[in-house]
Amino acid sequence: MIKKLAFFLILLLAFGTVLYAQEDNLTLKIAVIGPGDELYFWWGHIALIIEDSSVNQSYFFDYGIFDFRQDNFFYNFAFGRLLYTCGVSYAERNINIYKMTNRDIIIYTLDLSPDVKSMIRDLASENILPENKDYYYHHFDDNCSTRIRDIIDLATDGQFKKQFESEISQFTLRGHVRRHTYFSPLEDWALNFWMGQVIDNPISVWAAMFLPSEVGKSIENFTYIDRNGEERKLVTSVEVLNTSVKRPPVLEKPRKQWLIQLIFSLILSAVFYFFFYLYSKNKQEGRILAGFSISLCGLVFGAVSLLLYFMNLFTNHDYTFQNMNMIFCSPLLLVTVPFGIRYALTKDIKKIFVCDQIIRIIWLLTVLGIIISMILNLLPWFYQDNLTDQLLMLPIALVFSLRPYGLKEILLKWGFYGK
Repeated sequence: MIKKLAFFLILLLAFGTVLYAQEDNLTLKIAVIGPGDELYFWWGHIALIIEDSSVNQSYFFDYGIFDFRQDNFFYNFAFGRLLYTCGVSYAERNINIYKMTNRDIIIYTLDLSPDVKSMIRDLASENILPENKDYYYHHFDDNCSTRIRDIIDLATDGQFKKQFESEISQFTLRGHVRRHTYFSPLEDWALNFWMGQVIDNPISVWAAMFLPSEVGKSIENFTYIDRNGEERKLVTSVEVLNTSVKRPPVLEKPRKQWLIQLIFSLILSAVFYFFFYLYSKNKQEGRILAGFSISLCGLVFGAVSLLLYFMNLFTNHDYTFQNMNMIFCSPLLLVTVPFGIRYALTKDIKKIFVCDQIIRIIWLLTVLGIIISMILNLLPWFYQDNLTDQLLMLPIALVFSLRPYGLKEILLKWGFYGK
């Protein structure tokens, strides 16, 4: 009797093991992809990989798909209504593409119960349905990374968010952005010029997971309590599939760019000052070079400010709102473009005088705006990390507005001096 009972229990255990193995045919992984060449790939990418042993296939669920050929793509992007899509394809194909494009690839294998893995598979399958697949992308609040982050939170019954929402990130959103843009000074300056005070507030690690790499770092050592009350380590293995070659690394912490910008501005300002000095010595080439320098600076700063004003007043790009750069860098600077050209090319002393005064007034307003914004930055309610922008423009604006050369020479030639 005992032998029969033992045999029955062994059969039952064996049947249960086979049944469990059949049900547990899914393996869930997170693929964290490093930065790519194009600007929109600088912050990396992330995807959910679901391996199904029952059909011997591995699927790549991607929440970061967009297409330049979409109807009104650029129009919608300009107004902050960028439509992204969720899609699925074969994982091996995508991994090979990322390898060929010289990008870091790290795979995190997740330890989840069979029922949770099935739930995530069903959710991912629902997300790619035609009625669900499209969503409006937001750089910080709703992107490929935050979608994967939210799936992980769902898989851990809210424990993932509970832990990291209360943990303060080492950097602000701006700091995280600059860790990825430092290697390209022009794009780094422009992107940060357009982004306002809203990205300079302290954030949680949860919010910092708008970056794929931050999701990877957060899940690697995360533990949770499963539905049976047992503590489990979320990630069972970390596999580096590819390491990029000769690609600028992502910084551990953002660099302080203001000193570099100040040095660059001082050198540029010294050159402009020299042009006016040449004009004071009756060198007409100096006036021509000075006039075109004014026009060039007015064009550059006026154009970026015009886009800033547009994004603030007419679009849904909320991360550009409450931008103190609007105080000192405005589209009014575009007015100096034609006056700078006329200053350079005309020989009529009266016209030169008029152009000189208009140019001085506009750039003096810029100087005053920078001073006001610096004072406001001392108040916690108005703080914006824009010292880089202030120190880039201040020396140039001082030269164009308060330079000693130009006005005296004009008045002398016009006959006001010596009377």
